[in-house]
Amino acid sequence: MSETHGSTSSRSVWPPGPGVVELPDGRRVRCRGLRRGDPIDPPDVGYYLLGEPPTFDWPTQWIEWHDFRLPVDTGRALEQLRDAHRRCAIERVELACHGGVGRTGTALAVLAVLSGVAPSEAVGWARTHYEPRASETPWQRRWVRRMAR
Repeated sequence: MSETHGSTSSRSVWPPGPGVVELPDGRRVRCRGLRRGDPIDPPDVGYYLLGEPPTFDWPTQWIEWHDFRLPVDTGRALEQLRDAHRRCAIERVELACHGGVGRTGTALAVLAVLSGVAPSEAVGWARTHYEPRASETPWQRRWVRRMAR
């Protein structure tokens, strides 16, 4: 885990806007692809699903997760995503990977499960509410379905 503490103060949760997804329990999270550039409005904390640690000027959590794969440590990744879910009730939380589709969509599906969506329906939920190609690979989709165990 990599965490950087900055001086960003919490501004409450995200207002509706581009990339902001409202979870079934009313919490909001911003999802995006990093290749689209830095955001105008930085998050209070970002959870970055990447092969290498992120370098931003705001607090970050690194979930080591290579493109088209599963997290290197799936148990630790679930702990971090539970933390992201908890924090997005009171802070501006961002989920992002390079493209903003597969890993980000998979992580969003996990947050949907934590918000009450059945694991068997979570990828479909993420595809409907965020990105039609969310959770790109069969093993990513299978991981979301198995997380209830």
